[in-house]
Amino acid sequence: MNTAIAEKPRAHARTSIQTSLLITTAVTSIAGFLYGYDTGIISGALMLIAKEFHLGHQMQEMVASAILVGAVIGGLSCGAISERLGRRNTVALIALVYIVGALACSMAPTPALLIAARVLLGFAVGGSSQTVPVYISEIAPAMRRGNFVTCFNLAIGLGIVVASLVGYFLHNAWSWRSMISVAVIPAAILLASMPFFPKSPRWLMEMRRPHDAKHSLQRVRSEGDDIEGELRDIRRAAEQEHDKARGWAGLLQPWVRPATVAALGVAAFTQLSGIEMMIYYAPTILSGAGFGASASLLASVGLAVVYALMTGLGLLIVEKVGRRKLMLVMIPGAVVSLAILGTMFARGMATGPSAWVLVGCLLVYMIFNAGGIQVCGWLMGSEVYPLSVRAAGASAQSGMIWGADLAVTATGLSLVSLAGTSGTMWVYAGLNLLAFLFVLRFVPETAGLSLEDIEESLRSGHFKP
Repeated sequence: MNTAIAEKPRAHARTSIQTSLLITTAVTSIAGFLYGYDTGIISGALMLIAKEFHLGHQMQEMVASAILVGAVIGGLSCGAISERLGRRNTVALIALVYIVGALACSMAPTPALLIAARVLLGFAVGGSSQTVPVYISEIAPAMRRGNFVTCFNLAIGLGIVVASLVGYFLHNAWSWRSMISVAVIPAAILLASMPFFPKSPRWLMEMRRPHDAKHSLQRVRSEGDDIEGELRDIRRAAEQEHDKARGWAGLLQPWVRPATVAALGVAAFTQLSGIEMMIYYAPTILSGAGFGASASLLASVGLAVVYALMTGLGLLIVEKVGRRKLMLVMIPGAVVSLAILGTMFARGMATGPSAWVLVGCLLVYMIFNAGGIQVCGWLMGSEVYPLSVRAAGASAQSGMIWGADLAVTATGLSLVSLAGTSGTMWVYAGLNLLAFLFVLRFVPETAGLSLEDIEESLRSGHFKP
C-alpha cells in the first residue's frame, strides 16, 4: 500500500515534467508557425499586391523572394546572437522582430517599402529556423529528440495551411494588409511566453554555469532519469571542445567535415527539390494552365494541408524509421510524380478532364517530399554538429536552406518562362534524383543517439552511412 502511494507522486511528477516539456516545445514552435504563415501568405496575397501596385512578374518575384533575403541574413547571423544571448533569449528577440516586421509590411505604402519590410520579416523567419530547432534539440531527451524537433516542422506546415485558408476564404473579404498583420497575434504570444521557459542546459554548460545547467535540465527531465549522467556527458563534451576551433572555422575541421557535408547537403536539397516553388507559385502556375483563381487557390490549400499532414506523420515515425531511411524511401516518389507532371504539361494534358489528374500529381509530390526530406532538413542541422560549433552549424544550415530557397523563388517564374512548365518539372525531378544519390552516399543514421553520442562518432571517424 505504501509503495503504491509513493508511486503516485512520482507518476504525477513525471507527467508534469513531460507536460512542461511539451508546452515549451509547442509554444516555442509558434516561431515555426510564423515562418510558415509569413512565407505562405504571399501565395494568396501576391495577386492582390500585384493588382494594387500594378506589378509585373519580375516585381512579383522580388516581393515574394524579399523575405528570403532577410531569412538568409537572419539565419547566418543568429548563430552568433544565440551564442552570446543564449537560445531562449534569442527566440524572444526573434518574436519581437516578427511583430515589427509584420506591422511594417502591412503598412507599406509602396512596393519598395514592402520589399524592405519583408526583408526585415525574413530576418525573423531565418533566425527562428536557426535557433528554435537547436533550442528544442538541446532540451529534449535523446530518444524523443526527433519527435520534439519535428514539432517545429509541423508548426511550419500548420502556418502554411492557415495562410492558404486565409488566402482562399478571405481573399475577397480581407485586404492583403490584413492577411499579413494578423500574424502579430501569435508573435506576441511567443514573446510573452519565453521568459517562463528553461534555458538550454548545454548552452549554460558551455558558458561554464554547471549549477544553472543542472537546474535547467531538471525542469525538462523526469525524476527517474539519469540527470547526473547526462550532465557528466554534457560537461565532458564542453570541456573537450573548450580549446577547439569554434564558430565558422570549426565547421571546416576534418573531424567535423562529414557532419557539415551531410547536413548542408540535406539542407540544400530541401529547397532544390522544389517544395517552395510549389507553395509560392502553385496558384500562378495553375492559373496559367487554365484554372480559375478560386480553383487555383483551392489547390494551394490542398497542397498546404498535405504538407502539414505528412509533416505530422513524419513527427510520429521519424524516430522509429530513422532519418536516412525515411528520405531514401520517400524521395523516389517525388521524382516520379514530378516526371509525370512534366509529361502532362508537355502533352497539353493540363487542361480539360485531365487537369485534376495534374492536381493529383501535385498532391502526390507533396506527400513524398513533405513526408521525407522536409522532415529531416531542420532536424539534422540541430543534432549532427558538435557543441562548440552547433550554433555556427545551425546558422550554416539555415543560410543554406534560405539561400537555396531564394535561388528557387527568385528564378521560379523566369524558369517557367524560359523552359516551360514541363521543362521546369523535369528540372526538379532531376534535382530530387540527385538528392536521393546524395543521401545514399553521405548521410548516416542519427536516430536514437544522444547529441554527445553523435559527437563521439565524429571524433572516432564513424560518422558514415
